[in-house]
Amino acid sequence: MQVVRAQQRQFSSVQAPLSSTCISRPQRKFAARGRNSVKTCAMAFETAGKPIQCKAAVAWAPNKPLDVTTVTVAPPGPGEVRVRIAATALCHTDAYTLDGMDPEGFFPCILGHEAAGVVESVGDGVTTLQPGDHVIPCYQAYCGQCKFCKHPDSNLCTSVRAFTGKGVMRSDGKPRFTSSDGKPIYHFMGTSTFSEYTVIHAESAAKIDPSAPLDKVSLLGCGVSTGWGAVDNTAKVKPGSTVAVFGLGAVGLAVIERAKKAGASRIFAIDINPTKFPIALDWGATECLNPKDFDKPIQAVLIEKTEWGCDYTFECIGNVQVMRAALEAAHRGWGQSIIVGVAGAGQEISTRPFQLVTGRQWKGTAFGGYKSGIQVPDLVKEYMRGETMLDKYITHNMDFSDINKAFDLLHSGESLRTVLTFKQ
Repeated sequence: MQVVRAQQRQFSSVQAPLSSTCISRPQRKFAARGRNSVKTCAMAFETAGKPIQCKAAVAWAPNKPLDVTTVTVAPPGPGEVRVRIAATALCHTDAYTLDGMDPEGFFPCILGHEAAGVVESVGDGVTTLQPGDHVIPCYQAYCGQCKFCKHPDSNLCTSVRAFTGKGVMRSDGKPRFTSSDGKPIYHFMGTSTFSEYTVIHAESAAKIDPSAPLDKVSLLGCGVSTGWGAVDNTAKVKPGSTVAVFGLGAVGLAVIERAKKAGASRIFAIDINPTKFPIALDWGATECLNPKDFDKPIQAVLIEKTEWGCDYTFECIGNVQVMRAALEAAHRGWGQSIIVGVAGAGQEISTRPFQLVTGRQWKGTAFGGYKSGIQVPDLVKEYMRGETMLDKYITHNMDFSDINKAFDLLHSGESLRTVLTFKQ
């Protein structure tokens, strides 16, 4: 079987060579930022139908550095697409799984779920995508047909969930990655974007404007979208309301950005790291609070400052104790507390039932409630119109080979989002 080595091919940063079957010749240089691309026909890449050898960061075991090595990526099976990753970012969920805290973390695997790229080839039966399409891989799929996709209040598509949770593909229950010695490597969240090429289900690809800069819009694959949607879709924040945001990472800042856009009159930014406060104020917070500065629980502080509590609170950390504090800081009678952060496996939340009896609501959100296939493209358009702060979330740009250094920045709190690209 012929195997194409990605590092030996001569192509631009996101586009492989085209065969002569393409009627209209696109410009060769998409560039990792997705500009100047012209696509007027279905492209035929020379790699289509062949295994590809490329660089990937493999997690062989939990609590071990990622191994940047060569893997083989099989052609897409029925209902699947193979995507050339142009840019991928790091998210705390990747670190959460690498730390061994994820019950669905199968090893060895290829992590990564915030990225953007170009479809290289499609499997049998795929009609919604074609080679050359620009896409954002989305861990929260969208089929448009299942009970959850059809319900206006849910985005929890079930079409591929049973398989992505096991690190395999739906068509045959197997992964598409193999190591240099032929051993299978599991997928992660149905995306596995820490690889120069990845195979995903067609339902997990959101087709986007080809003029969008791929390094920027890669962030819409998880964290920023989650924060925006928590405000817009889950809480539906109203103008003039009071908001408290617990945790000032990228997701928390996204909540602040969207709450300001929604017209919130007071936005409390809460974190135990005061170096984050200037950033939060720049994003739109009106007041910053460090729980360590008070001799009473932070929920009591917020209740005093707002008279009965905040209209909306958002927990963006994944700490079950903070989740309780956020609920108890919500306004009596109507306050909503949205759980955005992901807690460790097996952890449970608790509160006194009276907190709920007196009108507070506890809600959760996954991917901000966005139906990925039809709403992520709209988020990209919003960015292209200059209506978001997406660029500001990227604090570091690094070569993919430095991925472990990028994780160090993430753990130290020195970065919001680090975007990784591949050398050509």
